[in-house]
Amino acid sequence: MVIRLREPVNGLTHAVGVALSIAGLVFLILKSVDPLKVWHVVTFSIFGAGLILLYLASTLYHWLPLGADGIRRLRKLDHSMIFFLIAATYTPICLIPLRGGWGWSIFGVVWGLALIGTTIKLAFTSTPRLLSTSIYLLMGWVVIVAIYPLSTVIQTGALIWLFIGGLFYSIGAVIYALKRPNLIPNVLGFHELFHIFVVLGSLSHFWVMYRYVSRLN
Repeated sequence: MVIRLREPVNGLTHAVGVALSIAGLVFLILKSVDPLKVWHVVTFSIFGAGLILLYLASTLYHWLPLGADGIRRLRKLDHSMIFFLIAATYTPICLIPLRGGWGWSIFGVVWGLALIGTTIKLAFTSTPRLLSTSIYLLMGWVVIVAIYPLSTVIQTGALIWLFIGGLFYSIGAVIYALKRPNLIPNVLGFHELFHIFVVLGSLSHFWVMYRYVSRLN
């Protein structure tokens, strides 16, 4: 019996993301246990879980040939996991280098927005694409308000890679919102490009955690 995948390319890009996320989490945990850094283990686990759950939900949504109701439920889960990943990415940054008032404030704001966004996604049958994209972008760039205190506790290289990752995610979000360009329809269209930019954003932010945040006490 041959199972026909709904969107092979979209599913494949994020299936690769699942594998990379699992490997990345293992590397981050290994870097945090010798010597043991409890905050690193906890926050990196949240970050890794965010990556794994997002890419797994996306892979299932784009691959499984379900009925209309099943696809709708998986789409809601897929989109909700974006909120979770953004907040999970903030968690190590807020609670390791930033800490204090700034760290906990940003932490509270992004997780609050993640809760609001997820509630909207799950509670309503249809959510305007522009509304979801706006919340994603607001969450992603709220760190700008704390850029000065963050710059005093983390290396410039980390800030650069944070910015690059945010730029990748943002470009992907804009492509998704505009539904263009469609370079090769059904093979490399706007949706596939969106997925590729998301993976690039995740890789950039993983590098921040592995190369810079993991070294902090």
